[in-house]
Amino acid sequence: MRTIRAAIFATLVAAMGLPAVAQEATTGTGGVLRVLDKITGRTDDLQFANGETKQYGLLNITMTECRYPSGNRSGDAYALLTMVYNNEVEPVFRGWMIASAPALNALDHPRYDVWALRCSTE
Repeated sequence: MRTIRAAIFATLVAAMGLPAVAQEATTGTGGVLRVLDKITGRTDDLQFANGETKQYGLLNITMTECRYPSGNRSGDAYALLTMVYNNEVEPVFRGWMIASAPALNALDHPRYDVWALRCSTE
């Protein structure tokens, strides 16, 4: 699975004409996600600590980790998330969500949209 993600990332970097430079990342203490309920039209910003799980309607969201570029606290957030709908066994989403490119690895759900906004620091 990691090999596939690495290949996809390398393809995207090449397609955008960006240099494939590794960037040091710092782990924040948590992060902020924006959640949209498409049925009610309600949006909320949820603050998470790393490892914390919160429920939003029928969606359980766990933020395992939030990272940002070292030396740039306001830089792009990368959140490792797991989302389970209605207590099902299989998650509807598991992976990294990138704040500046939410469509790159998005939650595909008929009722909810979730975006990573930023990481929290001490």
